[in-house]
Amino acid sequence: MLKADIQEMLRTIEVETRMTRGATGLATLHPEVMDAMAKVPRHQFVPGYLRPHAYANGPLPIGSGQTISQPFIVALMTDLLCPAPDDVMLEVGAGSGYQAAVLSRLISKLYSVEIIPGLAREAGKRLRDLGYKNVEVRQGDGYHGWPEHAPFDGIIVTAAASHVPWPLQEQLKPGGHLVIPVGLPFHAQELVVLEKKSDGSFFSRDVLSVAFVPLTGQGQDNGAARAS
Repeated sequence: MLKADIQEMLRTIEVETRMTRGATGLATLHPEVMDAMAKVPRHQFVPGYLRPHAYANGPLPIGSGQTISQPFIVALMTDLLCPAPDDVMLEVGAGSGYQAAVLSRLISKLYSVEIIPGLAREAGKRLRDLGYKNVEVRQGDGYHGWPEHAPFDGIIVTAAASHVPWPLQEQLKPGGHLVIPVGLPFHAQELVVLEKKSDGSFFSRDVLSVAFVPLTGQGQDNGAARAS
């Protein structure tokens, strides 16, 4: 049954990708991304009572008012990062650790910051227990990134921010991509991709309308301007 659930999830991702092509510009996702989606046991990243629904194409609650994103969005955001085997990346919002597990199969090292202490502990332990040795999780305010390990080849934010945090812009390497949902809670949000140019400026594009839980932390009160 599990194999059939995974295959159905992959088919759904493929259908969603085709349906949103007009917005994203993507007719298909990279085979490496789809392979990572197939190999990460999503049922290990959701509460036990929700495991029968783990591979359905929808978000699921993971406690503390947070959710695990739907598989299509996880796959899309991963693809938009343009991951490469030698990359070192940053994730803001570890949640259950699922997005980290998928991305970790495609890059060299992932640093993940989670603001909720309980989720940070659980995600770190879960990833270690499942053998994802190239992921390091710490508790903290992800708005500020992880400057000790910057600059990063890519940065992914898994909660909606009112603006693109300037520390994350600073910590991205030239040529790197920052993928982040931007917008207010319960209002229109857009999945945004920023590419950092060699002169430090950014090319930014809106990809798709989305709905994420809000990014929290001290930095959200600063109201910094969105990059353009």
